[in-house]
Amino acid sequence: MILEACVENYSEARKAETAGANRIELCENLAVGGTTPSYGTIKMCLADLNIPIAAMIRPRGGDFVYSDQEFEIMKSDIEICKKLGTQGVVFGLLTKEKKIDIEKTGELVILAQPMQTVFHKAFDELADPFEGLEQLIELGITRILTSGTKDTALEGQDILKELINRSMGRISILVAGKVTYENISALQTVIPAHEFHGRRIVKIY
Repeated sequence: MILEACVENYSEARKAETAGANRIELCENLAVGGTTPSYGTIKMCLADLNIPIAAMIRPRGGDFVYSDQEFEIMKSDIEICKKLGTQGVVFGLLTKEKKIDIEKTGELVILAQPMQTVFHKAFDELADPFEGLEQLIELGITRILTSGTKDTALEGQDILKELINRSMGRISILVAGKVTYENISALQTVIPAHEFHGRRIVKIY
C-alpha cells in the first residue's frame, strides 16, 4: 500500500514523511489545484527526504489546454526535475474537446525518461475515461491520478474499480478525491487499489 501525500512546501513534505507517507506529490498553490514548485523547494526536498518525490508540472491554474509557450515552460521544468534527480513528474494536457492531447503528452513522456510520469486529475475531465486509460497506457504513462471522474473517490468507486480492472497491471491507478487518514481504511474495502493520494492522507497537523 502506497500513501502519497500531496503537499505544497518543504515543511509539509517533511511532516508527511514523518507521519508515514510513502511518497510525496510536491506542488505549490494548491488553492488553484497545484502548480510547479520552485527549483529550491524540489532540491531541498530531494536532499532531506528519504521517500520518492513526484513534482507537479503545471505552469498555471485553470484549464489543461496549454499554449505553445506554456508547453515550453513545462518542458523546461521537466528537464530541471530530471537534472535534480526527481523520481517522478506529474502533468496533464487536454485538447479543447476534452480529450488527451496525445502529441504533447507523448513528447513529455519521452522527455521525462527515466523518471516516472503521472497523468493528474485532468483525467477526470475526459468524456470517456476508458478510452483515456488505453491512450495513456499506449503512451507509456506510469500512473493515473483519478477520483473516477467524480468529486470524491467514494462517489467514483464504480469507475475506479473498472479502471483498475481494465488496467490489468499495465498502469497504476492512483486513487484520489477526499482520501484522508480518517477514511482510508473504509475506502480500501470498496476500492481494490494499491495506491492512494490525498492532502490529508497522513496526519500532519
